[in-house]
Amino acid sequence: MEALVKFVQDEFITKKDFPEFSAGDTITVYYEIKEGEKTRTQFFRGVVIQRRGSGASETFTIRKMSGTVGVERIFPVNMPALQKIEINKRGKVRRARIFYFRGLTGKKARIKEVRS
Repeated sequence: MEALVKFVQDEFITKKDFPEFSAGDTITVYYEIKEGEKTRTQFFRGVVIQRRGSGASETFTIRKMSGTVGVERIFPVNMPALQKIEINKRGKVRRARIFYFRGLTGKKARIKEVRS
């Protein structure tokens, strides 16, 4: 049964080619919003907290600070409204899921950048 689900996902779900990113990276996600008949592009820039799942059901969580309030948003990788993903900074973290980042504020909430 599992093999059948994987086959259907590989065959019928179109895979968008986004750049590789992981937890700790700062990315900008451009996505489409429909308001009535009009559509517009909005972006969400923040730090990737986690990537979870695999295949068609993979999601990633981004966190940004809006004033003094932390805002998190979960995006499915195969969401049709996603237009593009830009990587702004590559972060160096030791974990795949950086939930400790939620408790950090100010200068402590900085992530070291990877030297390439």
